[in-house]
Amino acid sequence: MGRVSDNLPAALRRDLQRGGYYPELVERVLQVAVGGQQIVSYLVHPETTFDSAEVRRHLTAVVLTPTRLIGAHVDDEPDGEGRPMAIATTEAVALRRISSVVLSHGVRNPANIERAVVDEITISVNWGSVSRLDVEPATCGDPQCEADHGYTGFTTPDDLVLRVSAGADGRGKLEQASAFAAALSRAVAESYGA
Repeated sequence: MGRVSDNLPAALRRDLQRGGYYPELVERVLQVAVGGQQIVSYLVHPETTFDSAEVRRHLTAVVLTPTRLIGAHVDDEPDGEGRPMAIATTEAVALRRISSVVLSHGVRNPANIERAVVDEITISVNWGSVSRLDVEPATCGDPQCEADHGYTGFTTPDDLVLRVSAGADGRGKLEQASAFAAALSRAVAESYGA
């Protein structure tokens, strides 16, 4: 890969190093996607999942510029011959294309606002690119009915979903996620002239 302009803040580079998942690769793909724009805010979120046969690593880094939201995703991808391989994908979305930013806060002691503690935040961003379809057999309500009533279901926007919790990621990362969510919400509103 050829040299690209070096425009990533030192703090973002440190968080990529802490993420520990091909940080130089993530830096490179982000530099290309950012294209020299100023970085307003960012969030790095490593995730490790376990299944019965293997450990799978994944890292998401989202970067907010004055005009775009850029997401970088890096995943392990076996090459079939036992050599390590990763797939690094970036997507840049114009802020004016984002139709919703949904923030879900997990709060302990919600009845007492002075003692309430946010323990987790889920940031869901939708721009209409990806949706999840959940389908199940339809029923008529009669428990004895054996007729085929087809299927019913619903779609859920699923372009970008990040869940950060104090227990798994630390209080500092949770605060950073909240700050990123606020900056993103403000930037999307401003992109619509609000």
